[in-house]
Amino acid sequence: MVVSEHETFSAARPSPSKPQERCPMTDSPALPAVNREWHLVTRPVGWPKPEDFALVEAEVPTPGDGQVLVRNLYVSVDPYMRGRMSAAKSYAAPYELGKPMLGGAVGEVVASNAEGIAVGDHVLHFLGWREYAAVDAKSAVKVDPDAAPLSTYLGVLGMTGLTAYAGLLRTASFKEGDSVFVSGAAGAVGSQVGQIAKLKGASRVIGSAGSDEKVKLLLDEYGFDAAFNYKNGPVSEQLRAAAPDGVDVYFDNVGGDHLEAAIGSLNLNGRIAICGAISVYNNTEPAPGPKNLARLIQTRGRIEGFLVGDHYDLQPKFVEEVGPWVRTGELKYRETVVEGIENNLEAFLGVLRGDNTGKMIVKL
Repeated sequence: MVVSEHETFSAARPSPSKPQERCPMTDSPALPAVNREWHLVTRPVGWPKPEDFALVEAEVPTPGDGQVLVRNLYVSVDPYMRGRMSAAKSYAAPYELGKPMLGGAVGEVVASNAEGIAVGDHVLHFLGWREYAAVDAKSAVKVDPDAAPLSTYLGVLGMTGLTAYAGLLRTASFKEGDSVFVSGAAGAVGSQVGQIAKLKGASRVIGSAGSDEKVKLLLDEYGFDAAFNYKNGPVSEQLRAAAPDGVDVYFDNVGGDHLEAAIGSLNLNGRIAICGAISVYNNTEPAPGPKNLARLIQTRGRIEGFLVGDHYDLQPKFVEEVGPWVRTGELKYRETVVEGIENNLEAFLGVLRGDNTGKMIVKL
């Protein structure tokens, strides 16, 4: 497996893709004989195992009316995908056994049966975990590789960035002067939450992460006021030391002891936005809830979960505000890039382990 970690401070023009052979009759890339795609073959119990999945060879699909054939260049792996591997009812339909898995992807159109999208265009869609996908044009979004590197449309300028933006500003009702605590703060969402809070006038931003190296990143490059390694001691004690005056907003990516600690440090009229709970995703038994929920009565605190899909109306405002921050380098981001479709599963497991700094991307 080839893994590279890099940071980008502005939306510089990306390096050109590796050249492909072209078909002389259509000037589109010559298609391979097979299309490799990842299938879920068994629903994981506890931690996902390699034998729960299979990398399958299939025919390259032929796009139907209103569809385009996309050669995926980058695909996304995200914590929420663990929930879709279960048959339990949730906000997203479970992955079907024996069929290609789904996820964000960005790629080049190599054949088109749809108006408005031409061969050579680049599109964002949700048929990842495979090399080629026949995508309904109405569900594909054209993206500009000259405006930003293609991978950023899966991260800082994509669903990840909108998640941070909507969760902080709408769900948590952030306002200038708030003190903000972010768990999983070196991850793709958490790192943007903290930086957006600083850019919009937070009085103090505190982050937790799983290594001393990530703590240093939060402090030295992302501009957090305080950060701690949650493995170095009880989260509640470390949070009290980092935020002696309490917190007004907690953005939760972790759950468990982090949520309990945040409730314990919540100020009057504090708000908690629940984005994820990665600490319990692989539990085989229900995790106990925070023992101090009664403190919300005292603080008049509010806890609210959210899904980014409920906030796509913010997309234009998000791009308008965050895009310039990315271009000028005011908002920094990192990507951990794993190369090769054959390593898609290992990249996903790496997200669950916390191996990534920033957005985990698979480059095909």
